[in-house]
Amino acid sequence: MKFNFRVVLPLFITFTLLIVLIFAGKLFVTDKGIDYDVVQGANILFYLISLFVFRMQYLAMFNKNPQVFIRSVMGGMLIKVFACVIAVVAYYFISGAAFNKPAVYASMVIYIIYLVVEVRTIMKLNKTKNG
Repeated sequence: MKFNFRVVLPLFITFTLLIVLIFAGKLFVTDKGIDYDVVQGANILFYLISLFVFRMQYLAMFNKNPQVFIRSVMGGMLIKVFACVIAVVAYYFISGAAFNKPAVYASMVIYIIYLVVEVRTIMKLNKTKNG
């Protein structure tokens, strides 16, 4: 039940790879009109949220009541959705006319990447447990 770095290594690798890809995009793909600072901020936001939700789900896996894990998955989805909506609305009001739709679309792709990595990791850990 110990929560260590090895458990969240796939999320950390994803975060690092996305940082490199976003930085490379900022250097080499400048004509698409994407605000890479917004995409980098979304990457950091999704990484932190994924860490929080992953820890919540990981600890719930070891509870004797299986409904605790289901509640943690549903609660994690709710946390992610509200965080995304709040971030997009805040960005819309803060940026005003400089709102960058391509950056928001790229952030949606990053959200899906983190979702896939998190679900695959939890499912892999759940198979190793006597579930």
